[in-house]
Amino acid sequence: MIVDLTGTDAKKEHPRKRGAGRFFEVLFVNFRDLFKLNLLFCCCVLLSATAFLLGFFGVLTGFMYLLAFLAAFPVGGALSAYVFCITKMLRDEPGYIWHDFKRKFLENFKQAAAPGMLCASFVYAQVFVWGPFALSDSGSNLVWLIFGLIVLLIFGMVAPYIFLQLAYIHLKTSQILKNSILISFINAPRSLLGAITSGLIWLVFFLLLPDSLLLAPILVLAGIPISLLLLLMWVWPPVDKQFRIDETLRERRENEM
Repeated sequence: MIVDLTGTDAKKEHPRKRGAGRFFEVLFVNFRDLFKLNLLFCCCVLLSATAFLLGFFGVLTGFMYLLAFLAAFPVGGALSAYVFCITKMLRDEPGYIWHDFKRKFLENFKQAAAPGMLCASFVYAQVFVWGPFALSDSGSNLVWLIFGLIVLLIFGMVAPYIFLQLAYIHLKTSQILKNSILISFINAPRSLLGAITSGLIWLVFFLLLPDSLLLAPILVLAGIPISLLLLLMWVWPPVDKQFRIDETLRERRENEM
């Protein structure tokens, strides 16, 4: 059941571009809003990420890791709000970043808490998988790394569908997880390409450690919205088709006129 019914028509006289043209169009038109949106998201994850980094570098390690996990409570709500705002851009719907982000965050805060905490924990775990490999000249952990890469790709294929459903439809968390697995594998090519294209920038970052640490602030500010936009360009169409989101929003708008 669609719960957000505030959509708008795409401009019929100007058909949407496709592929790279569409990506750069959305990026350039909404660059400032993407930057603001990313700052809001970073504020929600700052405490958790800071605690994890302190623990990783040996400052009260056990306590900091526990704090990082508990402080990830708002991550799920922030992610659902993040993907909602970006898909509004993909739907050519005018938005108000602060209002839209706040509304969706509050709507999904409780239900998205557990998925968000697990998502944050998974991302933190990747530091332990990729960090030693990137900082070492040895290939002794190559088998473990390949296994980690496969798990990472599966996560990247399934996770976006979880937060898209949290943003747009009202279902139990267990049903959302089931739907996400089914949709991701039914649409495996799109899901896989989304995971790969959005993850390349982060893979390069880890492989170039420690030199790439100098670029970390730029990646946090620009890399997150760019990679998420790339990801949603691949995975949004299957979700929209499955749940008729854009069509439902358009019909509701026409009925209200």
